[in-house]
Amino acid sequence: MFRPLALFFFRLFGWKVIDHRPQPMGQCIYVVVPHSSNWDFLVGICARSIGRLRNTKYLAKKELFAWPIGWLFKALGGYPVDRGKNTNVTEQVVHYFKTIPDFSIGIAPEGTRKEVSRWKSGFWRIAKGANVPLILTSFDYGRKEVIFREPFHVTDNMDADLAWMMDYFKPFRGKNRSKRSS
Repeated sequence: MFRPLALFFFRLFGWKVIDHRPQPMGQCIYVVVPHSSNWDFLVGICARSIGRLRNTKYLAKKELFAWPIGWLFKALGGYPVDRGKNTNVTEQVVHYFKTIPDFSIGIAPEGTRKEVSRWKSGFWRIAKGANVPLILTSFDYGRKEVIFREPFHVTDNMDADLAWMMDYFKPFRGKNRSKRSS
């Protein structure tokens, strides 16, 4: 139902989705970079609808799920994360993959809208533990493109995988950042 509206907004503002995923995709983690603006949420919700990612959820800080609009974030597929406690989010999400058919989730590994030199590695640990591929997903405000890359399967070398992915995302420009410098 939301897809026609998402397509309208993308056309109106000159955005497009470039999709290199095989179909049907099935379970995966969408690694969304760069995350530099609150507008990323709207771009992501529209791209999710346009890309027909019906079962894709997302992780967000628990503060977003408070009254008065917390219900909206939940209705749009959000899972709250308490970043101040050791809550084993990684294990919880691995469990979702093992128990919910066609489950997929979007994660911004930067963990914040600020520029970071290191990513949080939970998404990699989830992919490894659940044995699911990553879909590197760029929000490029310079070209007004959301790009879903073909699946990337993590190796046994987390540091090498993270370095390769950070390098992959360098050319993409966030709303509040120029090309990636990290």
